[in-house]
Amino acid sequence: MTSSTADASSNHRSLRDELETLTTEAFRPELSEIDQLSTLEIAKIMNAEDATVPTAVATQLPRIAAAIDAMAERMSRGGRLIYAGAGTAGRLGVLDASECPPTFNTDPSEVVGLIAGGPSAMVTSVEGAEDSKELAEADLKELSLTPDDTVVGVSASGRTPYAVGAVEHARARGALTIGLSCNAHSALAAAAEHGIEIVVGPELLTGSTRLKAGTAQKLVLNMLSTITMIRLGKTYGNLMVDVRASNEKLRARSRRIVALATGASDEEIEQALAATDGEVKNAILTILGGVDGPTAARLLEESDGHLRAALAASTG
Repeated sequence: MTSSTADASSNHRSLRDELETLTTEAFRPELSEIDQLSTLEIAKIMNAEDATVPTAVATQLPRIAAAIDAMAERMSRGGRLIYAGAGTAGRLGVLDASECPPTFNTDPSEVVGLIAGGPSAMVTSVEGAEDSKELAEADLKELSLTPDDTVVGVSASGRTPYAVGAVEHARARGALTIGLSCNAHSALAAAAEHGIEIVVGPELLTGSTRLKAGTAQKLVLNMLSTITMIRLGKTYGNLMVDVRASNEKLRARSRRIVALATGASDEEIEQALAATDGEVKNAILTILGGVDGPTAARLLEESDGHLRAALAASTG
């Protein structure tokens, strides 16, 4: 056996031993004959497994809330939210980032999803990319991090070098760091200022962390982005008043949001949207605050986009 072969074999044994210590990789002997069950029986087992995920998330809500408050404070100063992960975790981060512009009218540069291996890794596995801390560092260097930015490393195992490397690089540059994993005492949580560990237990299929772990990560990412946007004034109550009307469905939704917020007639809504270039938040302010379009824009700018504050100023 050559020395390089021996080294590779030793590395594989070491990684195998490490994986065997992870809850997400644990083998469940009671499911070893699941392939012999009926489709309905398997579906019932999967459904019961999935039902445990919200409970696991609930144990981490104080940590999630603390991370959101810290992130919202930085984003209010112009900071960005940046997700970094590999495989399923990376795809979930990219998905969450891509949905922020149409939902909250954010600029694509405000919420960014980085996946190990680049955009092509969204649909095709890029072998070895997740094993590189250097790749994460290079990806983040292109973004020129500032202390107002937040980097969220996402990894089911909590050991993925790309996610850990991203958090380490960001923290060294003064950015806020959050580590989201699904194993306790993870390297990712230890590297981050805010460690969030959603321990969902062994998967139905051994090591298939696109299942419960992926569901848990999606739930937490929903919270991180959505609640942060609420804190930033992107909503009015539970209405998406910063929605970007980029298609017919969203244009119809815009009119419905104005109607729900104001109770105005269709004619008033059309006039308000016309006077504010289709901006939902501005249209609501013209109706409820009794101001014109330019005044609505000014009040919202002075209120950092918070509609309730702008309304108070318009009637004060």
